[in-house]
Amino acid sequence: MTSWQLTRVIAGTLILVSLALGVPRSPVFQSSYWLWLTVFVGVNLLQSGLTRWCLMERILRGLGLKASTE
Repeated sequence: MTSWQLTRVIAGTLILVSLALGVPRSPVFQSSYWLWLTVFVGVNLLQSGLTRWCLMERILRGLGLKASTE
């Protein structure tokens, strides 16, 4: 798995978890403040799409994951 693939897996997981914890009708609801994590991840995805730079990918490459060959 490349760094860009794992970045997207992590982002998707964080969004789903924060929605599960932040939406009042969810069976695992904790607090609406969890929705701010969804906002944070969304803003970072938007920023990385516009600038072609992502901190999470940089961290994962630093940990030894290979970069995309594309």
